[in-house]
Formats: sequence, C-alpha cells, structure tokens
Amino acid sequence: MTDQVVDTGGVRLPAHEGPDDQFLGRTRELKELRADIERAGLDTLSGRKAPRARVLLIAGRPGSGRTALAEELVRQVEDRYPDGVLRVRLSEPDGTPVPVGRAARELLAALELPAPAGAAEDELTEAVRAALADRRTLLLLDDAAGAEQVDALLPDAPDCLVVAVSSGPLTGIADVRPCTLGGLDTKSAVELLTRFTGAVRITVDPRAAESLVEACHGHPAALVLAGGWLAARPQAAVSDLAKRLRTVADDGTDPTPLARIFRHTHDELPVLAARILRLLPLAPAGLIDPHTASSLAGCSVSAARAALDEFVALGLLRAVDSPLPQYDVPGCLHPLLRACADSQERPGELQLARARMLERTVRLLQSCRAITETDNQQAREKLNAMPREVRFPSPRAAADWLRIRRPALLASARLAVADGELDTLARRLMSQLVRAMVAHEGTQAAAPDLYDVHSLVLDVARRRGLPREEAAALLNLGDVDAQTGRTQDALARYRLALEAGRRANDPYAAGRAMESVGGAYQELGDHDRAADWFGRALAERLARGEREPAARLYGRIATAHTYAGRYGEGLRNWRAAVAGYRRSGDVAARARALSELARVQEYAGRFAESLHTCQDAVEWARRADDVRLQAALQLRLADTLERLGDPAAARLHRSAAERMLDQEAPKDDASPKQDANACEIRSTSSED
Repeated sequence: MTDQVVDTGGVRLPAHEGPDDQFLGRTRELKELRADIERAGLDTLSGRKAPRARVLLIAGRPGSGRTALAEELVRQVEDRYPDGVLRVRLSEPDGTPVPVGRAARELLAALELPAPAGAAEDELTEAVRAALADRRTLLLLDDAAGAEQVDALLPDAPDCLVVAVSSGPLTGIADVRPCTLGGLDTKSAVELLTRFTGAVRITVDPRAAESLVEACHGHPAALVLAGGWLAARPQAAVSDLAKRLRTVADDGTDPTPLARIFRHTHDELPVLAARILRLLPLAPAGLIDPHTASSLAGCSVSAARAALDEFVALGLLRAVDSPLPQYDVPGCLHPLLRACADSQERPGELQLARARMLERTVRLLQSCRAITETDNQQAREKLNAMPREVRFPSPRAAADWLRIRRPALLASARLAVADGELDTLARRLMSQLVRAMVAHEGTQAAAPDLYDVHSLVLDVARRRGLPREEAAALLNLGDVDAQTGRTQDALARYRLALEAGRRANDPYAAGRAMESVGGAYQELGDHDRAADWFGRALAERLARGEREPAARLYGRIATAHTYAGRYGEGLRNWRAAVAGYRRSGDVAARARALSELARVQEYAGRFAESLHTCQDAVEWARRADDVRLQAALQLRLADTLERLGDPAAARLHRSAAERMLDQEAPKDDASPKQDANACEIRSTSSED
C-alpha cells in the first residue's frame, strides 16, 4: 500500500522548512520518539496485550516545527508499516476543530472504502477502526484540537502507530508518549538561515547570525520569515535585521518573535501586496489560488499570482504540490494575518472582499458546469459571454479544477452559510456547486459532498424563511437517506418537505413529497399506507392533467397492492398505467407496464391472460427497440408456456431470449445521469 495523503481543509506547512527540504535539528527529540516506539507500554508491563494503537504526541506552539518533526519521524519508520501511512488534519487553519465525521470520511476515502452519504459520526469512526483492525498502518493526526478527536480515530490494533500533533496534552488517552518542542538549537537555527542567505553572509558575521537566532528565540517559523526577508534583500546585513527586531521587542508592541518579524515583513511590502496578504485569512480552508487572491483584493489575476509567488519566497506562504497554482497559509500566521486585517481594514471592506470572492467562485462554477453542455446552443452562448479569466479551455480542465479545489469549495459553502450576512450569494454558490458536481461526477459519486451541501441549503432556507428551498433540500436529503438504508430518517424528511411545499404553495414539491412518503412506507413494508400516499399524489397529478406522472403513480399503486396480495387492485391499476402511457405516446413505458401487468396476472393464476399480455408487451418492446426487455419477456413467455403444458414452445422462446442477450453487447454509460427523483435546488435568482 502506498502512502496516502488526506486533506480535510488545507495542506499543512512544516514551518521551519526553507528552500531546501532537508530536515534540520531535533536529533534528541527524534531519538526519544523512536525509543518510545520500542518501549513497552503499561499494558505490556502488566502482562496484558495492548488493546489499541500506541500514541506518540508531538506538542508545541504552531510554527515550532511540530508537523515537520512528525513527518520526519514518519519518514524514518514508515518501512515498518507495510499497510502504508494515512494523514489527516484535525483543525482548520484558523484553529477551528475539524468534525471527526469529516476526518473519518476522508480516511475511508484514502483507504478506498465506502462511506455512506449522511452517515453518523459513530458509524464512520467505527468503519475506520474496523478497516484498520487487521492492518499495520501508521496514522498521522496533524493539528489535533483535543483528545476527543484522537480517541475517536484511534485504531483498535496494537500493531498500528498513531503520531498526533497538538498544542497541548491529550488528557484522557492512556499511555500517550509526549514530546514537547521548544526552539531550535543555535547550530541548526543558523544553518536554517544559511539556506536562505547563502554561506557568505553568515560566515562574515557569525555573531550577527547568532544574535538574530537569539532575537527569534530559535522559533522555526520566525527564522523562516527572517531568512525570507534577508534573501529578498541581498544587500542587507544580518546584524541590521537583528537590531530592528530587538528595537521592536523593546517597545512591547509585538510580544512574540514571530509577531515581530511578521510585522516587519508586512510593513515593508508594497501597498497592494500588503493588502493581498492581509486578506488571505478570508480564503476558505486556508487554500489560496490566484483567482481567490484576485477577487479578495480586487486586482488582476496576474498581479495576484505575482504577489503570491513573492509571499512564497518570503516564507509567508507555501506552494502546494498541485497541477494548478495553489498555496496555503501556515496556521501559525493565520491569527497574525487576521489581527492585521481587523486593525487595518474596515469591517465593510472585509465583507466586500468576502462577497467578491464568493461571486468569483460562483462564476467559476457556472463556467465549470457550462463547458459540459457543449451541445446546448444557449449554454455555449452564456459560456462565450463570460470573462476570459473565468473560462476553462476544456471539460477536462474544468473537472481537474473542481477536483483540486474541492476542499476549498466545500469550505466556501460552509463559511458563507456561517457568515449569515451573505445568504443570497451563499444560495447561489451552493446551487452552482451542486450542479457542477453532478455534471462532472454524477449524483451517486458526489452524494457524500452533496448531502453536506443540501444540509447547508436547509439551514439557510430555514433562517431566511424560504419554504420552497426548504422543501427541495429536505427532498434531496431524504432521497440520500433512503438510498443508504436510513428509511425512517427519510420518511421524517419527506413529511417535513410536504409541510414546506404546502407552505410555499408549490404543487411540484408537495406532490413529489407525497410520492416519496409512499415510497418510504413501501420500503418499510407498510403497503397499505404506501398505496394511500401514492393515491394522494395521483389525485394531485390528475387534477393538473399530468398524464405521464399519473401513469407512473398508477404503476406504483399497483405494485403496493401486489405486494399486499391484492392482485385485483394491482391489475386494475396496471391497466390504468398502460392506458396512461398509451395516451401519452411513451412506447417504452407502455411495454414495461404491460410486462408488469403480465407478471401480476401470472401471480393471480391467470396464465392464459398473462400469455396474451406478455405477447403484447413483446411487440411494444420491439417497437421501442428495447432488446433486453424483449429478452426478459421471452423468458417470461417460456415460463408461462411451461405452466400451460407446452414445453416445446417454451424452449423456442428461451432460445430466442438467449440469442437476443448474446447479440446485445453491454453498454457502459460513462456520462453521469441525475436520478429521476432528484429535486434541484431552486433560487430566486434568475441567473443560471
């Protein structure tokens, strides 16, 4: 099993790494951590077998190099764990804990195991533990906010190892081996500076380099910013920067070395670059791309790209290994950037920046979906009318963008809903996100993400008093609950959707909800209630003169009666369905309805009638060019003829069915199709 990287909201920057990724220092800590792996635990010493994986804790402040140390430890011992390495981050860049269910879902995806959409947190964590029970896996839990997160994901497998990174102790987890980090030793810190400045500037004044290390307290993230500042100014002396930091320290405005060097770096940036930097904490999941930076600052994409590359050189950002230009904000800098933005930007400007970012994301999602509709003249015209910078060159490029930006897009939706003041933009964003995901991935493949988005839609609809959108969200959530076996939950959502549809005076939503309630009862085996609810939905369709939906509902009523053993009612309703499809001109549906009518006649013991109906169904299936249905009907004819005592004719029909199936090559439909019962998110916006 190869290494697998899990991303639940952004890629972590190992804060003390510079242009050269070779690990520096921490020799004593690495030695102790490796010794802790070999050391017997409390259970072993007491003669019991360890019930769970061993936990090593690397604790330290953000920016202390704790993640880099964890990664180096993983690199050194990963060959002992043949089932691979799993990584998951348990906090957002701003320190918000990542829900355990989301982290568990990402781990299951990395293990290529199914994670039902909408599954409860306990179900997902249990699935993770079950998957790791028979494996020898190394699990890196980065930036854990507390012991509860780690405990929920802890494998019940003593052969696994968990390396947790956190700011403090993991109280409550037994036998945790902690390693607390401080600053780098002077030799390693000077070597880190040398990677940025080159050996000459350090060699000519080694005392100045040591003084700079002392001013930074050996803090890796502060040293990276100091090195980036010196690398950008090859004429500046190392001693000058050390003196400036000590001067700032004396006035007491910035208490920590990281805050001092950050403020110094920020204040010397050009005006536009400084503003882009201050606004980066608004980016969802800490993930930045040129479009996000451009929309936040209201500048061109090229100017934003140049600023982002400059920030990487200064150590303020880390470039993400991605086919598209993408960067992440180090968690240690996030509070400093946020404080800087709050002090230098007016609240209205920050809200306007968020609005611009969401608007740009909506346009990109519109373009991402529209490029899949190249056979649609109206969609092509809309696509061509969009600004060039938000257009994609090909459907493949759009799909790649959607896949790579997925964490940021989902985070955008969550943040927009949490904001509470940009609900109109949030609704548009979620609507376009759903459509883009369905267009590129299909409803089933995107179901876990769509479930979360529909839950957010429901929150906004209820907050804003929008019953029509509330009904649509409830129907979508109910459909996913039904598909994943949570039928009682689905039934509850469908009933709520019916109430919302009636409040909105939306006949489509109300009728759809009634039909779905019937389907839920049928799944639960309550066929009488199922038939009753299908009948209510049928009355609505008939009142509006909707022939095809009414014919379908006749079929669903017939199915419910058939399951209940009321074959007479089943036959009556299937005949009504056949008549409805005949009037609507749907040949294929008429053939299928006749097929089901023949089936019920057979159940009722009316074999001669079933034979005649089945022959009619074969003829209509032939007209519909449905070879598979023709073959199935030929087999049913064969069974009926055997019951009627004609085995020779039965053999002929079976042979005909086999020939049809042999000639019909299997067709793989690669294009995603939306479920027929899917209820699209609707918005008051007229913009598509």
